[in-house]
Amino acid sequence: MERISQMWHELVQNGQTWIVEIFVIVVLTLFANYFAVKFLNHLKVQLLRTSNLWDDALVESASKPLAYLIWLVGFAWAAEIVDQHSGTTILVVVGILREVLVIALLAWFIVRFIKQVEFNLIEDSKTEEHLDATTIMAIARLFRAAVIITTVLVVLQSLGYSVEGVMAFGGIGGIAIGFAAKDLLANFFGGLMIYMDRPFTHGDWIRSPDKKIEGTVESIGWRLTCIRTFDKRPLYVPNSVFANIAVENPSRMTNRRIYETIGLRYDDVAQVRSVIDDVKKMLIAHPEIDNTQTLIVNFNAFGASSLDFFVYTFTKTTEWVYFHKIKEDVLLKILDIIIAHGADVAYPTSTIKTPDLLQISQQEKSLQES
Repeated sequence: MERISQMWHELVQNGQTWIVEIFVIVVLTLFANYFAVKFLNHLKVQLLRTSNLWDDALVESASKPLAYLIWLVGFAWAAEIVDQHSGTTILVVVGILREVLVIALLAWFIVRFIKQVEFNLIEDSKTEEHLDATTIMAIARLFRAAVIITTVLVVLQSLGYSVEGVMAFGGIGGIAIGFAAKDLLANFFGGLMIYMDRPFTHGDWIRSPDKKIEGTVESIGWRLTCIRTFDKRPLYVPNSVFANIAVENPSRMTNRRIYETIGLRYDDVAQVRSVIDDVKKMLIAHPEIDNTQTLIVNFNAFGASSLDFFVYTFTKTTEWVYFHKIKEDVLLKILDIIIAHGADVAYPTSTIKTPDLLQISQQEKSLQES
């Protein structure tokens, strides 16, 4: 204690008590940061018990910016004391830097909040069908872009630049940039149309009859859409392409169709009607066939070597693998019905008819030889 008292008297005599003040400020900053982190962690645990997504996002996004803000305030306070006692002009630089950093931290907090809300809403949309993940991502990107642009303009104003001049320059330069980057702008507006019209969303299976495009949508950016093809290769398609092509979205099918033509032998003419009737009864009674949709089983054509009837019906499921399991079951039951009636499925055959005289001469020749 005597040593500390002696050092204090020396600092007082030399007029250097401000060093102690800086030390105290650093200690206070450490304590403030520690208690702020503790408080936010405790608050986060309490808010996780609620179903409100917004307060969770607010606390999560504020944790890091608040810690940096506390250190920024402490540093600026210490710099102000140094400036007062040392006679330097450090406060001029520190003041401008402090203002810019506070604006940047506020913008960082808002961007983090938007991103966290986006994440929470997308996670919640997995259970809530009325929320569309693609729309949420599009709106979040627009908000983040607006925050960043506003932050840049505010920082420029704080540094003494005229925002009006910057915006005027941006308007003139925007025309030149528009001509130079017309493809980029076309892709941007193409992405905007995808977000607004929503012909497909993240996770949809899409294909285009106009282009060799087919796969699952992995991401929709402002310039490119990434599609994972069925052989697991990524396909990057510029968004402007979708404005000029037709796009099918099989993921939004209400049913899947079974459409098959089956041929019976000409020897089974007497069984055709009964086979068709039993096939129709089987489809009506099948638990996986949607009877509210079109169901047709009709004799269709006299084939070259078969009597053809066709089956036209829809399954209740749209899931690709399960659909093929149902289709297999339907086709096997059709085979069972055909066999049960003593008929058989036709295959290509040829029948040669010879004149009666030729048949008789052949019979006589065989008798002579015997």
